[in-house]
Amino acid sequence: MHFGEARAAGVGAYAVILVVDDDKNTRLLFRAVLENAGYTVSAASDGSEALALMDSEHIDLVVLDIMMPKMDGYEFTKTLRECDNNLPILMVFAKQLPIDKNKGFAVGTDDYMTKPVNQDEFLYRIKALLRRAKIANERKIVVGDVILDYDSLTVTKGNEVQELPQKEFMLLYKLLSYPGKIFTRIQLMDEIWGAESETGWETVTVHVGRLRKRFEGWSEFEIESVRGLGYKAVKKV
Repeated sequence: MHFGEARAAGVGAYAVILVVDDDKNTRLLFRAVLENAGYTVSAASDGSEALALMDSEHIDLVVLDIMMPKMDGYEFTKTLRECDNNLPILMVFAKQLPIDKNKGFAVGTDDYMTKPVNQDEFLYRIKALLRRAKIANERKIVVGDVILDYDSLTVTKGNEVQELPQKEFMLLYKLLSYPGKIFTRIQLMDEIWGAESETGWETVTVHVGRLRKRFEGWSEFEIESVRGLGYKAVKKV
């Protein structure tokens, strides 16, 4: 099973979202919300149909119901992950029980929501998941003589190679993926630590401080604080 061609995840109007739900009205609702936001939408009524569709269409993200005939959401997700497919998945539960959420994360979902979904939050979570997937798929950033390698979590400059802790690296990678763009601490928390993380936004401040100390004196880039807003990365080359 190859489940479509791999490419960097699209963002905005170029992203293709697969809605998998056995309820026709839910599929129609999600399609309307997503298309109104500029996404292209495909739909399937169960996991088996979704896998078949993915063999012929490129998909950037899956919005996935849990309880479905033939192949439920858990089995679908487990199948994808066993094939090393890291497509972002947003599970949508009809009810929220800790055991359901835990099982979802155990098989490999990236995020979850409970029906009925808040449409604004729904779109926000999808956008955040697509951004994370885009960063993961592009894999490398070059800033002058500096190379950030996502696969090895390393920052290289000439003969100097620094291997960073995962969250520290992801924070730097995120900021340098959008040089000059201001990110709030809450945005960075949600996209790197996850919307469900119990870690406070102060963690972002701590990690920024570590990055500044680590790369103090490097002329290629710096992380600037924007008073009252958050942080941005500035390329100097």
